[in-house]
Amino acid sequence: QVQLVESGGGLVQAGGSLRLSCAASGRTFGSSAMGWFRQSPGKEREFVAASFWSGGDTDYADSVKGRFTISRDNAKNTVYLQMNSLKPQDTAVYYCAAEAIRHPLKLLNSMGTYDYWGQGTQVTVSS
Repeated sequence: QVQLVESGGGLVQAGGSLRLSCAASGRTFGSSAMGWFRQSPGKEREFVAASFWSGGDTDYADSVKGRFTISRDNAKNTVYLQMNSLKPQDTAVYYCAAEAIRHPLKLLNSMGTYDYWGQGTQVTVSS
């Protein structure tokens, strides 16, 4: 059974930092895309960042460019999201997602690209 488990969320003051982790099990995703999405109450789930787990490109939402960094550890089958200079607007439940097989024509920032999803981890940024 494929599972994605997020961790690292919590409460932080504006301007602070957090690092989220997403550990995958059940299969490896070295040749697949891995992405981070987030959802705030009353809003649709939105793209945050994405990366290929082996030799791929990265992509970021405009709202987090320069502040967030996605990285991966293929040996641990884990991806990370380093979040710096956090703002109250970043408050959301953060979800990681992975695609089973790389589909060259599917965009990294599209929810429809991904086949597996974690349960999410709460990030709260106070003013």
